[in-house]
Amino acid sequence: MKRSSIGVGLFGLGTVGSGVARILLERAETYAERVGTPLVLRRVVVRQLEKPRMVELPAGLLVTDPNAVLEDDSIDIAVEVMGGLEPAYTLIRNALSRGKFVVTANKEVLAQHGPELLALAQDNGVDLLFEASVGGGIPLIAPLKRDLLANEIVGLSAIINGTTNYILTRMTNDGLGLDEALRQAQKLGYAEADPSYDVEGTDAAFKLAIMASLAFRTEIPPQRVYREGITRLAPNDFRYAAELGYAIKLLAISRRDEGRIWARVHPAFIPANELLAKVDGVHNAVQIDGDLTGKVLFQGQGAGSLPTSSTARTTSPWVLRSSLRGALRPTPPSATSTTS
Repeated sequence: MKRSSIGVGLFGLGTVGSGVARILLERAETYAERVGTPLVLRRVVVRQLEKPRMVELPAGLLVTDPNAVLEDDSIDIAVEVMGGLEPAYTLIRNALSRGKFVVTANKEVLAQHGPELLALAQDNGVDLLFEASVGGGIPLIAPLKRDLLANEIVGLSAIINGTTNYILTRMTNDGLGLDEALRQAQKLGYAEADPSYDVEGTDAAFKLAIMASLAFRTEIPPQRVYREGITRLAPNDFRYAAELGYAIKLLAISRRDEGRIWARVHPAFIPANELLAKVDGVHNAVQIDGDLTGKVLFQGQGAGSLPTSSTARTTSPWVLRSSLRGALRPTPPSATSTTS
């Protein structure tokens, strides 16, 4: 029997959460046509009801109690865009345990607890979808889980933090120091008030742990990823790099070598004529080397309101369609998640 609607509950209404809510409301008719059933935003969980919002919501949607989503049987999909480890991890776990599909952009939760949560989703006959956790506006998780499955992945090299790439681009092109380039990134909304996760390489390490775990079909804890940020770079470094024919990028690299897998994040010289060297601003790029495909490159925006609302920290139309395919089944959902 066809469902009359698909209910969505949203955890978080910051910059990205506001974008998600706006898209769900403004494109309701489009999504209904594409999936065959209306997609209805039923609840939005926030910490403070009185806080000014960047999106106008219908009356009654805002709540402060997460149970308004978790205990509502009319909500089929929980979308988590809060960020941070807690309470996001607990909310995702509880939603999966209650048989709700979950879409998350949370790279920290996925890097720390991905295998556990994927197994929990499978046990409860639902999906945990996390395309939004890596790569900004670039679809990466689906190719690693499905499209490149016939390959043995040899390695991957990635620029996967739009904030640091913007900073390094300004330092390269405009001769700015790190502090000034960071202030410009914050002014444009590309960097948080506390940018430590970005500039110290932590964000990139979480994302690399997720990608490498999928690429090499094993669990790679983020604590095992070597990490060095960009805080020690100075304008002279970029002048010397240019004189030698190189660009400086914060690279996330993982490779399989003689049965062992290594993963690291750090600033690196890249020959100026290589594709990754030309990835500037808030763009991300991931180069994957498969034994059948050879090298393939995925590139797109990795920071900013619209791209992050699309995939980087939230759910894109692609991800929604993936989750809805399970929720729209005429029988109780039985989809399982593909783990690494």
